[in-house]
Amino acid sequence: MTFFARHWSTYRRVLDNDLMEHRALTAAVGKTIEAWLSRRDPRAPAPHLVDLGCGDLSLLPPLLRRLPLASFTGLDMNAAVLPLAAEALGPVPFPCRFLEGDLLAWAEAAPEPEQPPVDLLISSFAIHHLEGADKGRFLAGCRRRLAPGGLLLWADVFREPGESRDTYVARYSARVQGWEPLEPERRQEVIAHLSQWDHPAERELIEQEAQAAGWDWRWAWQGRHRAEALAVLRPG
Repeated sequence: MTFFARHWSTYRRVLDNDLMEHRALTAAVGKTIEAWLSRRDPRAPAPHLVDLGCGDLSLLPPLLRRLPLASFTGLDMNAAVLPLAAEALGPVPFPCRFLEGDLLAWAEAAPEPEQPPVDLLISSFAIHHLEGADKGRFLAGCRRRLAPGGLLLWADVFREPGESRDTYVARYSARVQGWEPLEPERRQEVIAHLSQWDHPAERELIEQEAQAAGWDWRWAWQGRHRAEALAVLRPG
């Protein structure tokens, strides 16, 4: 089994067994978007949605298929997942693009002249890979790229107020040790990954950074384990 195949099979086991509360989180994303759509001016054009760090789209395809979108763009650094995302979404009545790229680079890039403004931004379990000041840069870039009245939905893991990264990693690693659907060696792979690559934002500090970048912040959903959560950001 290739590294990608093994990594992705572990990820799918986590998803299929709902070990990170993807189902409740996806339901919260759907409710938030549908409520936003219900408040829009009925004369407004259909929204353009970009998913930053789309992966294989996880549980989003049923939601995306029922949304009245003008277009969908999925972006991910791992080109190997993009065909999986396109296959998972299937035929839809709006144009789709699946692009290889970095979410921070996308946020800080100038909009493509031929592309319409983005109305909805979604990012699930991706932004926590950004370190330090990069999260603030990402928020500032997204604020510039989002159309007036749009939404940024940030679904991710977060640290508790005042919790250090080391404490978070130890706490989450202890949780992973109880993931019985995964064999012990796969649990260790997950722990090694999060120990090296995960840099969750501390809740209170990231709210302050978001406000400084011109966002209004609201928590729309929080999981049972004091980690997974959905933040909804509107241009202030």
